Amino acid sequence: MQSENRFFDDLAKLINGAAGTIAGAGREFETTAREKAREWVGGLDMVSREEFDAVKAMAATAREEVEVLKARLDALEAQAPSAAAVKKPRKAPEA
Repeated sequence: MQSENRFFDDLAKLINGAAGTIAGAGREFETTAREKAREWVGGLDMVSREEFDAVKAMAATAREEVEVLKARLDALEAQAPSAAAVKKPRKAPEA
C-alpha cells in the first residue's frame, strides 16, 4: 500500500509541476505578444484619441459654419434680382 501512495504522490507532483510550467509559458507568451503588438502599433502613423477628438470637434464646427453661410447665401440670392432679368451692358465695338 505504501508504494502505491508514493506513486500517486509523485504523479501528482509531476502533473502540478507540468501545469505550473505550462501556465508560466502561457503568461510569458501573452506578455511577449502584447509587447510585439505595442511595437507594431507604435510603428504605425496613428493619431492619439485626443487628437482625433479635437479634429472631430473642429469638423463639426466647420459644418455648422458652412450651413450658416449657405443660409446667408440663399437669403442673398432670394433678395437679388434674377440673373436673367439683369441686362448686361454691351461692350463698345472694337475698331
